[in-house]
Amino acid sequence: MDKNLVHKDIVKNLIKEIGNMVPTDDFSETQIITDDENGHYVLLDMGWHEKKRVYLPFVHIDVKPDGKVWVQHDGTDLRIAAMLNDRGIPKSFIVLGFKPAYIRAMIDEFAPA
Repeated sequence: MDKNLVHKDIVKNLIKEIGNMVPTDDFSETQIITDDENGHYVLLDMGWHEKKRVYLPFVHIDVKPDGKVWVQHDGTDLRIAAMLNDRGIPKSFIVLGFKPAYIRAMIDEFAPA
């Protein structure tokens, strides 16, 4: 199977797994957004609480056409990049997109881009 499809499947399953960990309440709704065609995967919480809008992205991951997995946002304490690696995506294909390019270049553990 194409590594791009494999990576998308791993990311989608991880997003769903994390989404199922988020407790629901009367004020907000957890949304799992998956776009396999374009490789975008987002987990967010949205709603209203005490007259204030709640719009909180937890996780945003993109899978690029070359199979690279860009962790654009990790608003959890789960270490998403390590979880992706544990599920079979090589570290050389995981990009910490939430870090600036000059920092990514100094992190040997993951892909700089």
